[in-house]
Amino acid sequence: MKKLLLFSLILVLLAGCSSKKQIEQQLHSGNYDQAITNALRQLQSKKTEKRKSKFISILKDGYDRITKRDLEDIAFLKKDGNPANNVKIFEMYSTLDARQRAIEPVLPLYLNGREVKFNFNDYTSEMIYYKNKTSEYLYGNALNLLKSDNKNDFRLAYDDLAYINSHNPNYKDVDDLMQEAYHKGIDYVIVSIKNDTQQAIPNRLEEDLLNFDTYGLNEFWTVYHANPNESFNYDYTMQLQLKQINISPEQVRETEFIREKEIKDGWEYQLDSNGNVEKDSLGNDIKIDKFINIRARFLESHQIKSTQILADVVYTDLITNQDLDRFTIDSGFVFENVFGTFRGDKRALLDEDRRIIRNRMVPFPSNEQMIYDTGEDLKLKLKEIINSYKF
Repeated sequence: MKKLLLFSLILVLLAGCSSKKQIEQQLHSGNYDQAITNALRQLQSKKTEKRKSKFISILKDGYDRITKRDLEDIAFLKKDGNPANNVKIFEMYSTLDARQRAIEPVLPLYLNGREVKFNFNDYTSEMIYYKNKTSEYLYGNALNLLKSDNKNDFRLAYDDLAYINSHNPNYKDVDDLMQEAYHKGIDYVIVSIKNDTQQAIPNRLEEDLLNFDTYGLNEFWTVYHANPNESFNYDYTMQLQLKQINISPEQVRETEFIREKEIKDGWEYQLDSNGNVEKDSLGNDIKIDKFINIRARFLESHQIKSTQILADVVYTDLITNQDLDRFTIDSGFVFENVFGTFRGDKRALLDEDRRIIRNRMVPFPSNEQMIYDTGEDLKLKLKEIINSYKF
C-alpha cells in the first residue's frame, strides 16, 4: 500500500513538472496568452502552495510581456493612420481588458511573502472610442460594397454589418442593411428531377427528394426552390438526373445445416462387471448421468431483393447556360428476411437457430416500394453533395 501511494505521488509530481515545463516553453516561445491561460488554470486552487510559486512567476512575466507588446502594436497602428486599423485597435484594447478580467479572480498572489503587483489599466474610454471608430469605418465600407453587382461583395458587406451589430447594437440602420446585404448575396437555385430511366418513380419519392425542408441543410448563402417563383432572379439550376434503376429478381436462398449434440437425458445406476448395482461407502446405490446423442436438420432461408439507382447531379449556371459540375450517385437498398425450419430434435439447435425459426416468410416488397426505399439512400447522398458544394 505504501509503495502504491509513493508511486501515485511520483506520478503527480512528474505531471506537475511536465506541466510547468510546457508552460515555460510557451512563455519563452512568445505564446504568452496560452502560458497565461495555463498558469491561471494551475492557480485556480491551492494557489498558496509553495509548488505553485513558479506559476505565479510565469503569470506575472507573461502578462507584463504581452501587455507591453500589445500597447506597442497599438501605438504603431495609431501612427499609421489607416482607418482600417481601427478594427484591430478595438480588438486589441478588448483583449487587454479581457486579459485583466481573467487574472482578477486569482488575486492577490504572493511570492516570498510579498504581494505580486499587476499593472492594470482602465481601457473603457479607448474601447468605446475605437468601437465607434470601427463601426464608422465598417459601416462606410459596407455601404460601398452594397453598390457593387458582385454577390461576394454583398456577403463581405453582411460580415462587416454583422460585426457592427455584435459589438455596437442598434447602430444606425445596420439591421436593415444586413437584410439587404443578405438578400443580395444569396444564390438562388432551381431544383428539378429528370427521369431518364424509362421506369416510373413513385410520386412520393419525387416529393420527398424535392422537399428541401427535410434535408436539414446548413447553407446560409444558398436557397433551393423546387417550385420557381417569378419574383426571384435565379442564378443556378441543380438537376437530379435519374439514369438507371436496377431491380433484382426475388430470391430465396436455402442452406441446410446438420446440428448434433450430446445432452444429459436422465440417470441410470452404475453397474459393476457382473451387472450388479454398485454401492458407495455408505451403502447407497450409485447413480450416474445418462447421455444421449441428438440430431436435427436446420434449413436456413434468406429472402433477398435489391434495388440500385444510378443518377447524376448537374449544376448549371443560368447566366452563361454552362454546366458547372456533374456528380454521380450510386444508391442501393437491400430487402432481406431470414427465417428457418427444422426436422428432428429441437434441443440440438443453436441459440441463433432457435431465434431464426421464430421468423416467418414475408411478402416481398413491390418494385415501387423498393424504389422508394432506395430513395432514402439517394436523398442522403444528394444532401452530402449539396452541403459540400460551393458556387
